[in-house]
Amino acid sequence: MTNKTTVKTLLILGASGDLTGRLLLPGLARLVAGGLADGLKLVGAGSDPWTAEQWTDRVRSAFEDAGKDADAAGRESIAAMEANTEYHQVDVTADGQLAALLTGLEAPVAVYFALPPHVSQKACEVLTAGQLPPGTRLVLEKPFGSSPESAEDLNKTLARLVPEEHIYRVDHFLGKATVLNILGLRFANRFLEPVWNRDHIEKVEIIFDEDLALEGRARYYDTAGALRDMIQSHLLHIMALLAIDAPATIGERDLRDAISTILRASTVEAPYAKSTRRARYAAGTIGDRKVPDYAEEAGVDPSRNTETLAEVEVGIENWRWKGVPFILRSGKALGLMRKEAIITFRPVPHLPSGFEGVDASNQLRIGFGPDTLQLDVDVNGPGDIFTLDRVTLDAELSASDLLPYGEVLEGIIKGDPLLSVRGDTAVECWRIVEPVLKAWAEDSVPLEEYDAGGAGPADWPTAVGG
Repeated sequence: MTNKTTVKTLLILGASGDLTGRLLLPGLARLVAGGLADGLKLVGAGSDPWTAEQWTDRVRSAFEDAGKDADAAGRESIAAMEANTEYHQVDVTADGQLAALLTGLEAPVAVYFALPPHVSQKACEVLTAGQLPPGTRLVLEKPFGSSPESAEDLNKTLARLVPEEHIYRVDHFLGKATVLNILGLRFANRFLEPVWNRDHIEKVEIIFDEDLALEGRARYYDTAGALRDMIQSHLLHIMALLAIDAPATIGERDLRDAISTILRASTVEAPYAKSTRRARYAAGTIGDRKVPDYAEEAGVDPSRNTETLAEVEVGIENWRWKGVPFILRSGKALGLMRKEAIITFRPVPHLPSGFEGVDASNQLRIGFGPDTLQLDVDVNGPGDIFTLDRVTLDAELSASDLLPYGEVLEGIIKGDPLLSVRGDTAVECWRIVEPVLKAWAEDSVPLEEYDAGGAGPADWPTAVGG
């Protein structure tokens, strides 16, 4: 990876949409304010007939917070980008329109598809390699396809246009700080590696429970659900990072090869009524917010039986992990927000007679956003030294000054594909969850209910206190 900007123009398609205003532009603003996007021009394009003033107002509003915290040089860089940005009304699915826009932009260009997946795919299908400026990079949001076959087809479409190293399949959940914190913890500590295997670890849980409900996203979420939205695209990658053997380097090729190796060995075993669980939230209260039944949320089709909480047990068929369940869970409208990986160690084979007290397994917890570390240790308690007490060692892990989308954009404009999902990996993630999706579509796994603001079904393995 170079430290210099290797992209001259960032073209955001879907510039008038929610993703651009809420996440992309604020992330870009931090880059600009920190002097990490020098010489980059921002161009927006969308189907809405926006004036130049409307677009500039959107950029200025999104950049405002970063400008407040910036130094003089940062504020100057922000002002320069705001003054030089432009907007174009374009139908990206119409033959020739996107190509004509690209010919007028300074190369290399990074084309960010902040669009629904089917629109992004159509836009790529109407392009040809000869219409792209030299060095063009294509950036696509999840979900990447909807099945192994569709992901393969999209890979082939993109491969006609640019080489694999110029394709960025964005997973903003995998921020650079999170990735490097996991790798540093695992491979820089001699005492962990000898016990990081099936002989010493009983199970691994990766949990991403949100207190947000649908929040007006029915158009996307009701056709996706928790399994597609989070587990297929994000949590499988966290699982792979926790499970990989040590790569020779943390360069993108070595690391992404190691991730791919783990995912190829991963499966969810039938019967799926035993290895998977799904549920949907009913009406409830989260804090001071009243949340309606999911089936009654605006834009929801109740007949789809879309799950808002999903849990799957993944097995990794290799020497290190055979028999260790990796339990991946994600859900919405829960009362307790949990974003963490929990590694539960096996109990000691024999506790010498005479000790009393703690008999639970030790756990290592890695928190995501903020990144934290907690390790349970049993020590002789105060007072009675024959009684063991549980203490927790806490540490805060390094955080990035950039927002998650800022880290994504930094990799794109500097030519670092480390945080990008490789094409074969995107296919493998769909391969892992596809049998589960089919089983759920056939209602062979019951759709349970939980109250919004609650903890979810109490008998699930990942239930709080379970």
